[in-house]
Amino acid sequence: MANSVNRTKLKSLLEKEESLFHKTHPKSFELYQRARKSLHGGVPMLWMIRWAGSFPVFVKEAKGAHFTDVDGNSYIDFCLGDTGAMTGHSPNATVDAIKNQIEKGITLMLPYEDVIWVGEELQRRFKLPYWQFALTATDANRFALRMARLITGRQKILVFNYCYHGSVDETFITLDEEGTPMSRPNNMGPQVDPRETTKVIEFNDIGALETALSARDVAAVLAEPVMTNIGIIHPQKGYHDALREMTRKYGTYLIIDETHTICTSPGGYTASFDLQPDFLTLGKPLAGGVPAAVYGFNEEISQAFAEKLNVDDADVGGIGGTLAGNALSIAAMKATLQNVLTEDFYTKAIALQEKFTAGVEEVIKEFELPWIVKQLGNRSEYWFRPTPPKNGGEAHATIDHELDRYMHLYTLNRGILMTPFHNMALISPETTEEDVDYHTKIFRQAVESLM
Repeated sequence: MANSVNRTKLKSLLEKEESLFHKTHPKSFELYQRARKSLHGGVPMLWMIRWAGSFPVFVKEAKGAHFTDVDGNSYIDFCLGDTGAMTGHSPNATVDAIKNQIEKGITLMLPYEDVIWVGEELQRRFKLPYWQFALTATDANRFALRMARLITGRQKILVFNYCYHGSVDETFITLDEEGTPMSRPNNMGPQVDPRETTKVIEFNDIGALETALSARDVAAVLAEPVMTNIGIIHPQKGYHDALREMTRKYGTYLIIDETHTICTSPGGYTASFDLQPDFLTLGKPLAGGVPAAVYGFNEEISQAFAEKLNVDDADVGGIGGTLAGNALSIAAMKATLQNVLTEDFYTKAIALQEKFTAGVEEVIKEFELPWIVKQLGNRSEYWFRPTPPKNGGEAHATIDHELDRYMHLYTLNRGILMTPFHNMALISPETTEEDVDYHTKIFRQAVESLM
């Protein structure tokens, strides 16, 4: 169906949904117009200009898996801050810890005792002995890459085509139709051509992996264990074994970025599938929505890094930040790890996600759509192609921006927020079975409207 959608009809339907959105969000539009006088594009962050309604919904308050906007509209939130609020909005234990800490100090450039608890808990979950803190997963990845380059003396890193690792400069590289590396078309003002810093191959291609690493010039492979942000692309059988074997064979470090794949279990995909990374990075939901991130590494890296480190220059070497590891973030992390991102959290959320996925699959089957839906833990996403892509290039080739926008806006107008720009849903334990059933109903209606 994705290749046979009546584009004239789709355009008409989009115009109808845009009109409905404007009609039901007058206060959001008023605030957007006011914001344009002081905020570039009328938004606090550049990508928000892409919201499906042509201006963003302004939020009044959020709790659990629901939020209300300034116009009084209520929503089921399946976006959940694109993983940042995967815990649900303002989990009680995290809020209590924040309230308690905020009276005692927010940031001091000095440690609190709680930071040791957090380090020990990260050891337990991810089986890496040493940890450091950042404010975003982007920075955690940057710091890990700096460490890997310093230790190995190599300048190249390796990533996968259409990977996602935040705004790490080196990762904005892709393969053209002939398989030649090039800067991604949307790479804004790169500091350096990423072809000078980075090798890029397709995910799940073992032959390309060995070819790229065999030159022994790659300091680290930076990888999500399952690709996200370009659909959900699972590793083929044996791929992670090969990735670990080859990185060790050619003296390359392996960095596993769990920032999205923490949806798998309390220890992420790494714990669930017994991966053995040299570094592990994680951000987004770690502190219940408060900016916080971590990067961990093994004993070998700890020793090698210590030998290279000049203590007198430790504060100006490009690793760390004044607010990293601040007391408020640490308190929020401890509370979230201890009370929110628990085994019970994942058991309930994943069961709900299975119900969500089954509902989407039911509609796809009912209307004989050439679409798929893929799940990873409490995360799932439907994609407008008949078979699961095995790599980023295959997935990117089937992106349908217009259809994506329509499906997103249709659900938004009926009280459901999906993750913007694609059709990903996260579920927290505060989501109800009724919420999931309602999505299935609205998804079916959206499909019917396209028939």
